[in-house]
Amino acid sequence: MNLNRVKEILNSEDEINVHYHGVPVWIESIDATSSMAKVSARGNHDHSRLVAIDVLDEG
Repeated sequence: MNLNRVKEILNSEDEINVHYHGVPVWIESIDATSSMAKVSARGNHDHSRLVAIDVLDEG
């Protein structure tokens, strides 16, 4: 996924499915400078991790 699409998803009122290595995740925030996103598994917002934006998949 690219940075512009991640920004669109964050600003969207729709629920858009995003996966990290096949696991459904919520994108909590992004760091455009480093192209990293803070994500957490859906249903488990207690554990977040920073991942590279380009490894996120939509759908």
